[in-house]
Amino acid sequence: MSTSAAARPSTPPATAPAPDPTWFTTARFGMFVHWGLYSLAARHEWVKHRERLTDEQYQVYFDHFDPDRYDPVRWARAAKAAGMRYVVLTTKHHDGFCLWDSALTDYKVTNTPYGLDLVGPFVEACRAEGLKVGFYHSLIDWHHPSFPVDGTHPQRDDEEFKAVHAGRDMSEYRRYLHGQVRELLTSYGHIDYLFFDFSYAERSWWGGKGPDDWDSPGLLAMVRALQPHVLVNDRTGLPGDFVTPEQYQPSEPMTENGRPVVWEACHTVNGSWGYDRDNLDRKSADLLIRMLVDGVSKGGNLLLNVGPTGRGDLDPRDVEVLDEVGRWMQLHERSVRGCVPAPYTAPPECRYTQRGDRLYVHLFAWPLRHLHLPGLAGRVRYAQLLNDASEIVPVHIDADHVAVNTEMGGQPAGTLTLELPVRRPDTPVPVIELFLAGPTTV
Repeated sequence: MSTSAAARPSTPPATAPAPDPTWFTTARFGMFVHWGLYSLAARHEWVKHRERLTDEQYQVYFDHFDPDRYDPVRWARAAKAAGMRYVVLTTKHHDGFCLWDSALTDYKVTNTPYGLDLVGPFVEACRAEGLKVGFYHSLIDWHHPSFPVDGTHPQRDDEEFKAVHAGRDMSEYRRYLHGQVRELLTSYGHIDYLFFDFSYAERSWWGGKGPDDWDSPGLLAMVRALQPHVLVNDRTGLPGDFVTPEQYQPSEPMTENGRPVVWEACHTVNGSWGYDRDNLDRKSADLLIRMLVDGVSKGGNLLLNVGPTGRGDLDPRDVEVLDEVGRWMQLHERSVRGCVPAPYTAPPECRYTQRGDRLYVHLFAWPLRHLHLPGLAGRVRYAQLLNDASEIVPVHIDADHVAVNTEMGGQPAGTLTLELPVRRPDTPVPVIELFLAGPTTV
């Protein structure tokens, strides 16, 4: 992954038909998996860049890569139990190491001690669990001999290395890049999602590369020809089918020229994409649930990353937080799955989502006894807590009623007031399900 990412317009190239994103905007929640040689280093997926490691220094991870506990069925089941409905695997990250038996390079998993393709079993496991299949593929490659050295390259400060390799041919690397994407899209059947990472022609790194370097028009045309249905992100330097804010939550629905676009925020559990043994900056289940809800309330998805260990296990700390998220999803799934932003203004510390005639109030903070919902008076025929379907009773107070010692004052006209129990439900984010009266606008 890049360390940051600016959202780009989501309109697809004019020459390509736009695929149907309905499954994606229905799913709302997916798992990202960053896994590769850097998982052995266990100190960030950009370790080769950060520590300026040469190919020779990095080779130790290739020579010892043997994930004997790799079990993609466990990964897929963990994702499904957490409420995720698609999984995206790093087929190749910036270090150039390939998790499949590519015919175009020797720098691949089948030449490590493990010796077997990793992508095929992953695809089969996801399909068996009814999950959509996604591939991440880095446009960058710090190992390939034709990839020109730039400000992201591990040996960017090695003047002797740069002088020796000054004549690297980008067109040769471009053929390699396109060839590997063709392999991935012709070897594993139906693929639902592609996450390219990333263009940086206008970023702070010197020698940055963009759509001309990748021949992004040709790359996307090939993708559309091979699998017209696949959703492609916006990081080739050209518009994609969805935009990809990274490691931040948009403050409002994402738009292009004032019109909503399909978007997905990608986040880590602990701040690192690859397995990072000593990184303790971990997000709680409560925070992750609020991030998911916040995104859906603004029309977006959450792609939550895990970084398996060098042996192929999901980090037990990740499993623990996924289990907590899954327990919330078991009871509250219908408040996010298939939901869209609501046309009503939520009160402070709340988020609205809506599906048909049901409006969901997610309470990030639990108020004392009463919840005031502006503009919903006369619009709700029934209310209940979603976790146990227990009724929530409305309170009718005249708008002009003046507050006295033990009587609450009236709220602005059109406000619906609900009376809540004093004790909040034992769940990270309580949800009230409102059954709307009359025709809905969503």
